[in-house]
Amino acid sequence: MSSSQYETYGPTGVAYGTGTAGGTGVVRGTGLAGSPDDTGAGGVPGATGTAYGKFEPSYGRGHPDTYRPAYEATRVAVPEAPTEPRLPRQGQGYGAPAPGGRAQARRAARRKRTSERPDALRRLLPQALVVAFLAGGTSAFVANDKAIELSVDGKPRTLHTFADDVGELLADEGVEVGGHDVVAPAIGTALANGDEIAVHYGRPLQLTLDGHRRKVWTTARTVDEALRQLGVRAEGAYVSTSRSRRIGREGLTLDVRTERTVTFMADGRARTIRTNAASVQEAVEEAGITLHGQDTTSVAPRSFPRDGQTVTVMRVTRSREVRDEPIPFEVRRTRDPSLFSGTEVVERAGQPGARRVTYALRTVNGVEQKPRRIESEVVREPRTQLVKIGTKPHPVSAAGADDLNWSGLAACESGGRPGAVDPSGTYGGLYQFDTHTWHALGGSGRPQDASASEQTFRAKKLYVRRGASPWPHCGRRLRG
Repeated sequence: MSSSQYETYGPTGVAYGTGTAGGTGVVRGTGLAGSPDDTGAGGVPGATGTAYGKFEPSYGRGHPDTYRPAYEATRVAVPEAPTEPRLPRQGQGYGAPAPGGRAQARRAARRKRTSERPDALRRLLPQALVVAFLAGGTSAFVANDKAIELSVDGKPRTLHTFADDVGELLADEGVEVGGHDVVAPAIGTALANGDEIAVHYGRPLQLTLDGHRRKVWTTARTVDEALRQLGVRAEGAYVSTSRSRRIGREGLTLDVRTERTVTFMADGRARTIRTNAASVQEAVEEAGITLHGQDTTSVAPRSFPRDGQTVTVMRVTRSREVRDEPIPFEVRRTRDPSLFSGTEVVERAGQPGARRVTYALRTVNGVEQKPRRIESEVVREPRTQLVKIGTKPHPVSAAGADDLNWSGLAACESGGRPGAVDPSGTYGGLYQFDTHTWHALGGSGRPQDASASEQTFRAKKLYVRRGASPWPHCGRRLRG
């Protein structure tokens, strides 16, 4: 490589150049540039020729050298072609090799590579950090990704998710659940790779089961599944719709009657059947029992038959009966001062009336029931009885009766006991008054309930009116 700072190649292959600072020189060679085997004057490979000590201008035929080796560390501006001759450096003769040469160029290249190495490391460090971050993020990405099988109302699908728990997964998938929906496992359960999540939507059922109506919720999708879920015994049961019918989320109205055991007592014998009838009347027909006319059952025919129930069939006959019944008369009492107090005299006897009454008669299984009055008609009006009541004060004693043996009469009639009553219950007291006579003499209540003195007074009054005739057997005791 030439040590000259500038080189220009002419048309004849002669290279003209200026020397280093401080001297000028010309290198003329006839060899081809780039030949590694030839070395010209000045140590330029590929050029042969003679070094001259004088400057020969290029007279405008040459061009400035723009070539710069890659290993040179400092960029030197390329000057224009010289217009004046330059003298050679002192101490450097014509044809002397340029100081430094190839060794100096190699040292400069090594210094450049050493200075560029920290810059390259500084440029590579951020890139290494980004690569490490992306590698860690990818690992975390792969670790948090979970494969989940989600079944919504019986429709399964497999998906990948980064959700932490079941509730977050459902929210990400837009699956809304209500209070009657079932999620398994529960909403707050943590998720792991391979988990299976099932969501069952609730469906309302307007269920009438054995006559009882209620609203229930089920997650079953068919009627048959709903019956099993609700624990309804479906064998032999009546179901108002097909058991394979699907239940939409809007729900369904369902009537179910399970099979029951019912016993009927009819015409003296028992009949037990298994039935899912809706009423007792339907069950009676299933049992082969015929009801005639007014026949009925011990429970309402339209009522729902219960399991284990016993129903009696009642054979009913009905008829009517007309009866004449008396109408009691009224008693009207008036005061009479001419009669002694306590004395009542019937001025006009009363007469009962008559009423014609129609009754409905009912016989159940041969037993007559209480007649029921259905209409009434008055045939004869009753006549009022008129009675006079005495208000005249009683005398202290009965004249002509005080000296008689009243104790002897009492001993004969009643054994001297004021409360004595005969076996028939008609007569009572010391002197065995009947109630009618006692009241006629001014007494009240029953004679056996009055005091002994009052009974003796009433007996003396009776003697004054009728003598000893009221006591045909014991009356003679009054005299002796």
